[in-house]
Amino acid sequence: MKLVRKDIEKDNAGQVTLVPEEPEDMWHTYNLVQVGDSLRASTIRKVQTESSTGSVGSNRIRTTLTLCVEAIDFDSQACQLRVKGTNIQENEYVKMGAYHTIELEPNRQFTLAKKQWDSVVLERIEQACDPAWSADVAAVVMQEGLAHICLVTPSMTLTRAKVEVNIPRKRKGNCSQHDRALERFYEQVVQAIQRHIHFDVVKCILVASPGFVREQFCDYMFQQAVKTDNKVLLENRSKFLQVHASSGHKYSLKEALCDPTVASRLSDTKAAGEVKALDDFYKMLQHEPDRAFYGLKQVEKANEAMAIDTLLISDELFRHQDVATRSRFVRLVDSVKENAGTVRIFSSLHVSGEQLSQLTGVAAILRFPVPELSDQEDDSSSEED
Repeated sequence: MKLVRKDIEKDNAGQVTLVPEEPEDMWHTYNLVQVGDSLRASTIRKVQTESSTGSVGSNRIRTTLTLCVEAIDFDSQACQLRVKGTNIQENEYVKMGAYHTIELEPNRQFTLAKKQWDSVVLERIEQACDPAWSADVAAVVMQEGLAHICLVTPSMTLTRAKVEVNIPRKRKGNCSQHDRALERFYEQVVQAIQRHIHFDVVKCILVASPGFVREQFCDYMFQQAVKTDNKVLLENRSKFLQVHASSGHKYSLKEALCDPTVASRLSDTKAAGEVKALDDFYKMLQHEPDRAFYGLKQVEKANEAMAIDTLLISDELFRHQDVATRSRFVRLVDSVKENAGTVRIFSSLHVSGEQLSQLTGVAAILRFPVPELSDQEDDSSSEED
């Protein structure tokens, strides 16, 4: 993402002009745009024209519109963002108040204006415009007959391909059908890797599976690469890292990212940091439950006691339609930072973010034990009795 201009007043009202350069930038934009904002961008509008003879025709004309945002639609697989709203600025082709949907395009700038720019949104712009936050991890999560090829970016886990091949069982004295099907499966996975993984960008490719599937697959892939003189695979052999996962489904990626070998290789990536933070929270919940809280009320109570060491919060909560609720989450984040706590904003498109959402989307690891709120409530109710 490229920041062209930033005009924000002291009262936090103002506008920014940005240029989305990569598909992932659309995800960042989706998290920036909120209902009630105004968005100015280039778009195509179908306009009816009447000739001197009275015949009516229609032309598609490119024009620039400013909309008051009413609805936002994001397609996570295609990385496409559509914003619907009413026109709020005079235009020769579109009446004031007329509805229009703008599809934001890569490498075309847009201007986003807000009455209130909060700290979470401004931090996201900084991250999106920092080139160090680029996608650098790929993963092949597989079992016999099923594989998912994923790209792990700082903000999301994208499933780029799913390979499914029916593998017959081995029979006594005849394994030929099983072996042929397995070879066909491996070949399709290799093709998917070459099609969807950019080796010049990716630092590490995880190959995760149960049992010996990953070893057998890697042996097959590099034997074929030698036979066919596939220089791309052979030159990038050191980037492939084999790790354990319980299945070939996407959710098993979290196990692979938790592996200590992987964590050391990916220590500089945001995704690994999120996974580690969530893993630390679960360990704390198991061994010291008084130092692991989840749910907004409990986390706010812990924050009042200045007890939060690490706050885990889903970016989904900052897309809440209700301004007061959204502001409540922003205040929590700001307060934890003021009290020297660490804030980790999880992407709801990451496996770890999906898991955090199951824990209400907000959780905290505490510096010191705080008595459970439920215990306090029980005490107060017994005193009333």
